[in-house]
Amino acid sequence: MLGAFGDPGHTFPVIALGRALRARGHEVVVQTWVRWEPHVRAEGLGFSAAPEYDVFPTLGRHLKPYEAVVRATRDTLPLVQEVEPDVVVADILTLAPALAGELSGVPVATLVPHVDPRPDPGFPPYSIGARRPRTPVGRALWGRVDGLVSRGLLQGQRELNETRELLGLRRLDHVHGGISRALCLVGTFPQLEYPRTRRLPGTHVVGPLQWEPPTAQAPLPPGDAPLVLVAPSTSQDRDHRLLRAALAGLAELPVRVLATWNRRVPDPPVEVPRNATLVEWVSYARTMPRCDVVVCHGGHGTVVRALTSGAVVVAAPAAGDMNENAARIDWAGCGVRVPRLAVGPRALRLATGRALGDRRLATRAADLAAWAAAHDAGDRAATLVEELAATGRPVLSA
Repeated sequence: MLGAFGDPGHTFPVIALGRALRARGHEVVVQTWVRWEPHVRAEGLGFSAAPEYDVFPTLGRHLKPYEAVVRATRDTLPLVQEVEPDVVVADILTLAPALAGELSGVPVATLVPHVDPRPDPGFPPYSIGARRPRTPVGRALWGRVDGLVSRGLLQGQRELNETRELLGLRRLDHVHGGISRALCLVGTFPQLEYPRTRRLPGTHVVGPLQWEPPTAQAPLPPGDAPLVLVAPSTSQDRDHRLLRAALAGLAELPVRVLATWNRRVPDPPVEVPRNATLVEWVSYARTMPRCDVVVCHGGHGTVVRALTSGAVVVAAPAAGDMNENAARIDWAGCGVRVPRLAVGPRALRLATGRALGDRRLATRAADLAAWAAAHDAGDRAATLVEELAATGRPVLSA
């Protein structure tokens, strides 16, 4: 049984894992939002509708986050008892299936659909967009904020333990209690993971778990100049600031531009230069292998799809873990990041020019694409899930 109550960045990797398990002959039930039901069933997977509640800070009657977890766990428990799974795999933000599985005595695994958010001594706080320090002095400076980060983690531990007590589960004596210590699948490139001084229990970096809805090939701009895809976030940047700035800035470069407005109609309309084609939707799987550069907000799914295709990434983060992803591609040498406040035609033109002109970036992106071609992330993740299901014991870290 797999669970992911969320947007594409969390649900699509779970569907990818479900497809890999189904290909190996397993029966798989996915609990997720109703909007994904047709896609789940099209992959030959069982579907169960996840509970959907208004959670703080929505208007009107709402639940606090951990109140919603208690309610969702109680609503999910009958499903686990009915399905009787050999293992439950839950997205990192989807606690209800994991807690319901624990209540039922079923082994539980966690799927992290991006870089691992757990810190190591000297790491900058996750998601602020700071790169890993390169010197002992830098590590010492970041070490000064470890206490602040620890206080936040301890607060999260207290809140999770209160939730567990309400459900009749024992308290945990460690932070990050929502991540399984029996098996944690990190669905990203190992090249984007900072080196750690200590191993994390049961953790395996399996590679990007990728899936997308079937989509026809979008028409490409004519010619043979380098192809740049402008792929904004589907959930951020409602005013299409990145899209407008990229089209204006790239109009002055000798490139072909394919851009999408991701089914969110721009208002006012976007001015499209001669070297660009603007479409409603793009299949990343079909299009990115033809691209030299992908300009995006830095969502993890978009970043790893581009790198799997061998395209250099230009990331202009809008919110959340996009900042972290932009820092990681900069650190790994496979992309260029543009600070949010600097997003404009000139900055994106310069960043794209660097992405096209620096052969080291293209070589590094090609290296990651070669790694992805040689390592089947879905197959590796499925093997680890099978091991947990068969033994019920923690799967030792790689």
